[in-house]
Amino acid sequence: MQNKFFAFAEMKRKFSMSKPLKYAVFGAGSWATAIVKMLSENLDEIGWYMRSVYTKEHLLKEKHNPSYLSSVEFHTEQLKLSNDINELAEWADILIFVIPSAFIHAELQKLTVDISNKIIVSAVKGIMPETGKLVGEQFHDVYKIPFENIAVIAGPCHAEEVALERLSYLTISCDDAKKAQTIADALSSDYIKTKISDDVIGTEYAVMLKNIYAIAAGMAHGLGYGDNFQSVLMSNAIREMKRFIKKMHKMKRNINNSAYLGDLLVTGYSVFSRNRMFGNMIGKGYTVKSAQMEMNMVAEGYYATKSAHELNKKNAKKTRLPIIDAVYEILYENKDPKKVFKKLTDKLD
Repeated sequence: MQNKFFAFAEMKRKFSMSKPLKYAVFGAGSWATAIVKMLSENLDEIGWYMRSVYTKEHLLKEKHNPSYLSSVEFHTEQLKLSNDINELAEWADILIFVIPSAFIHAELQKLTVDISNKIIVSAVKGIMPETGKLVGEQFHDVYKIPFENIAVIAGPCHAEEVALERLSYLTISCDDAKKAQTIADALSSDYIKTKISDDVIGTEYAVMLKNIYAIAAGMAHGLGYGDNFQSVLMSNAIREMKRFIKKMHKMKRNINNSAYLGDLLVTGYSVFSRNRMFGNMIGKGYTVKSAQMEMNMVAEGYYATKSAHELNKKNAKKTRLPIIDAVYEILYENKDPKKVFKKLTDKLD
């Protein structure tokens, strides 16, 4: 571990040319907590922004996040905790945003410091509902971040398994391969393997879409469909994902790679998947509001469903998206899940 740390420090010095890069994580949910844990394996100091004063004070006193992944114990001397988004945005060189897409717009409005010279990493599993833009596009358009300074973290990787230090894989996408590799090395450890990609837009859309398909998988389970149907649903989902992403950003990519298919499968099947859990509740008869109230975590796929539906509707030539359309009808048009899925079964092959 010591040799690895010195190798990583040397890479950072070469990359920045003047000083070691400073990382800050923005958000205090389970995925943000997992990312801080990953970074703490390699860095002496990590900035961590959270809205809640209580969470900050609890972390300092008890060494763990009181609400998410509470089994993970931190060395608080490594953490630069703050409730001031501007303090850490100014302090850090690499800003990793892990705030749910439904809330990130409001948090970003608090920014008053210039971040145009920062490297932005999106670990947000959705797009901006206010604008319909990818998080990276929003940072480019509003905060003037060059595209080569924008990166995306994709799975397949559940925060709960990071907490248990089970072997997991991440893909870091960035137009600048050196920056992607630097960020990947900061997150790597004995239990985290990383690879890099230049498909920033494709992986960001994939991260959003897989949550919608996980909701569909949960709905199917809640409605009583078995493993045979689930396998057909997931095989159709990856093809639907491919069509959607190709329409939005045409480039050569292998949709069967882990960042696409792998992340889809783990989100659709895992007991840790909050989106699958949310869909399961809807399939069992919960209303959207009651399911949201009962869950302690945000199901990003709920917001992503509306965004994906509207993005497709804006296209002059719409893409065939039977699964996304079905989930949208249930969540936003209050249609009967049983009837919608009965029709969906005839559209899958």
